[in-house]
Amino acid sequence: MPSLLTKNYQLLTLEVAENILTLTLNRPDKKNAMSIQMMRELIDVAKRLKKNRSIQAVIIKGAGDVFCAGIDLGDLNNPKNALLGLYELLKPTQSIFQRVCLIWREVPMPVIVVTHGYCIGAGTQLALACDFRITDPDCQFAIMEAKWGLVPDMGLTQSALHVLSVDALKELTMTARLIDADAAKAYGLVSHLDANPEQRAQALATELAQRSPDAVLASKRVINYMTKQSNCALYKEKVWQLKLMGGGKNRKLAIKKAKDSSVQFVKRQFR
Repeated sequence: MPSLLTKNYQLLTLEVAENILTLTLNRPDKKNAMSIQMMRELIDVAKRLKKNRSIQAVIIKGAGDVFCAGIDLGDLNNPKNALLGLYELLKPTQSIFQRVCLIWREVPMPVIVVTHGYCIGAGTQLALACDFRITDPDCQFAIMEAKWGLVPDMGLTQSALHVLSVDALKELTMTARLIDADAAKAYGLVSHLDANPEQRAQALATELAQRSPDAVLASKRVINYMTKQSNCALYKEKVWQLKLMGGGKNRKLAIKKAKDSSVQFVKRQFR
């Protein structure tokens, strides 16, 4: 495991035991909000895992009181990252925002995410791209982008297909509603509720590690193929985000409305 464990990551910690990798989002002072640096590190770990033949399961969790509070907007709006964000939306291939989630569908072993506290925005989209989602009963979830006048653009068109029903997904994305773990389970957003989600995840990872790694890989590949969308769907995520960010009057009003409920939206601009 030297290629994984000898690399120093600033915002992640890695531990391997019994061929199971536990990856921890380690930015508790920022509620594990996803910065550009964290995205790069997550992608780097996943790329290494794609070449790894020893790890049989991955558990992703968050340090501190929150799994992930979404995108770090302060980091994203930093002038040094603003142009990067625009470039990522304009380039023809997957953006870093899509890649950081969807790459976990590509690694050759099952990925289990453990959530607690809050799992919001980018956190929810990362969780949806994993194979299994195990949550603490007190965790709260939201697909939050609509609150800021935006659309989910982190590969939701791929990761949410057949995890959530279409009407449930529309309701959660359009309302940006914060829901509790029971509601998340009812919607299909999470696989299991457990008072000790890390223990439950470890038990599942151990069970999976007892099976042929080739059979487990084949099952993941075949079932993921059932839910694979064309790249046009990912392109639509980018196109609509650019529209909303670039010329959307209601996008600016949504930011104001988040602080002042009396703010009123103008008539719909797009069709």
